[in-house]
This record gives sequence, structure tokens and C-alpha cells, in this order.
Amino acid sequence: MNLTHWRLLVAVAGVGNISRAAEQVGITQSGASQAITQIESALGSKLFVRERREVSVTALGEQVLQHARAMLAQLDAIRALADNAQGLHAGRIRLASFPSVLATVLPQMAQAFQRRHPGIAVVALEGTDTEVETWLAEDTIELGVVLNPAPEREAVIVGRDAWVALLPSNHPLSRRSSEQGVALSELAAEPFVLATGGCDVHARALAEDAGVTLSDIRVTVRDLLSAAVLVREGMGVSVVPESALPEDQRRLRVMQLQPRVYREFGLVCSRSGRASAAVQAFLREL
Repeated sequence: MNLTHWRLLVAVAGVGNISRAAEQVGITQSGASQAITQIESALGSKLFVRERREVSVTALGEQVLQHARAMLAQLDAIRALADNAQGLHAGRIRLASFPSVLATVLPQMAQAFQRRHPGIAVVALEGTDTEVETWLAEDTIELGVVLNPAPEREAVIVGRDAWVALLPSNHPLSRRSSEQGVALSELAAEPFVLATGGCDVHARALAEDAGVTLSDIRVTVRDLLSAAVLVREGMGVSVVPESALPEDQRRLRVMQLQPRVYREFGLVCSRSGRASAAVQAFLREL
């Protein structure tokens, strides 16, 4: 049993729901369910009663939770002492990113850091990748998310995903197997929905790198999820990052690009970020 498990128990008791509690502590719903089962197995008794719409605490669970809350409060007090000694008792980190990462990767990282260092505020700013680079250069932010950062920038890589083709389910290419995939050259003359995600690195840039020209771009959208809606409605095909795929994939066909193409995104410090104790603690904990 680790500290995340104890925080999970307290969160489940607080919200009465395993999924919401898992989100609070930054783990998956399945991971949370497994953790609770392991804890109950180790203790030899049930701590929660799982009902259809909520989770309630058993009598033993209430007693265990009293100790868990006291233990976590003492840990927070110890951490506050350590933060004071390191100058981390107060401060602010301005962190900028393009939309797709801001909505998916960063919230859990920021929330986890703020749970450990409640005196440090993490302020998230949304911008295009060009704007993020400008803010880093002008030192108006401490941290920025950069796509495919060069090694000399000493970025902390926080994610990597593949680019995939998004087609209407009735498209002729959709009859292929997922393993066979589709080449960018096969999409070049198709009606195309260009999704930028607020970045200069998008399908048109990928196509140009592959020596291909997208010759029939029907519409350009910034929001990656909007591209999925337009593809579903038959406006064209698209290429999006795998992490930006919608949960609802009805009437859509997702296919791997061949050859595979990936993107990495990493956190880069500005001048003030390199000098900030709070920023360096944030990066260490990642």
C-alpha cells in the first residue's frame, strides 16, 4: 500500500464514486478498483460497499479512514516544512501549451503537483505552438510545451503519440485492416479536413515532409474534435494525433499511417523558469 492508495481511499469516501476519486488522485478507474481490492485483501475486510450508483463506507472503513486522514495530514505538515526550507511554500508557475496537450496531459500533472505543494499555484495558459515559443523567448512564462523539441533544449518529455488517419466508416479505404493502414499519398487528393490543433505541425506539414501535397483541403479547423465531427458528416478525411481521438467513434474509421509518424511534446524552461525553485521541483517530480 502506498500513499496514492491512501489518498484514493479518502477520495472515494469523500465523493462516493470510484471513477471521480480516481480522477482526483490521477489514476485510471480500473487501477483504482484494483487498488481498493488489493487493500481490502491485505486487511482481510471490506472498507466499502459498492452499490449501483454510489460507494458507501463500512464501519471498519470509517475507522481506517480516520487513521488515513490523520496520516496524510501529518505527511502534508512534514511536506510544508520541507517546502518552507526550499523556498517552495509560495509561488506561481506559468505553464503554456497548445490546446490538445492542455486538455489531456497537463491537468493531472498540475493537480498532482499542487496536492504535494499547495502553496505553489500552477497557472495554465493556452496558445498556439508559435505563441508558446514567443512567450518562452520573451520570458513571460516559466514553462512551455514544445512539439518535437531538439535535444539541446533539455526538454522533459511528457508525451508521445502517433498520427492516425480518420475516415468516414463508408470510405473505400476503410475496408482495409488496421494493420495495413493508409499512406499519406493515398489521402492527398481526397476532400480533406485540416485540423491544426493550434500547431504548425499538422497534416499538411506531415504531407510536405513526405513529399506529398494535400490538393483538396475543404475546411480548416483548430479544434481536433471538430475535425472528427466533420469527417463523420462526410466532409472529408483527416489526420489527427491518436491522443485527440473522440470517445464516440461511431461512423468513423481510425487507421494507422504507413509509414508510422509520431510526435513528442516536452516541457521547456524559459530563463526565469531555469532559476525558479518551484519550476525545478515540478520538473523533478515529473
